[in-house]
Amino acid sequence: MSDHVYKIVEITGSSPRSIEDAVEQSVARAAETLDHLRWFEVTDIRGHIEDGKIEHWQVTSKVGFTLES
Repeated sequence: MSDHVYKIVEITGSSPRSIEDAVEQSVARAAETLDHLRWFEVTDIRGHIEDGKIEHWQVTSKVGFTLES
């Protein structure tokens, strides 16, 4: 196993469908500009309520990626 150094960034995604969709969309978007994504950790879940119903989910995650040598 080789040694790795990781960088961590925080991202927030939202979705009217689900928590999972909010995470998947934010990770997919991060993958467009960051290389070597390795893991994520959900740190916060929020939502918006309108007329007594959930309108959308907002999920904040930390995303780790390896730094190039």
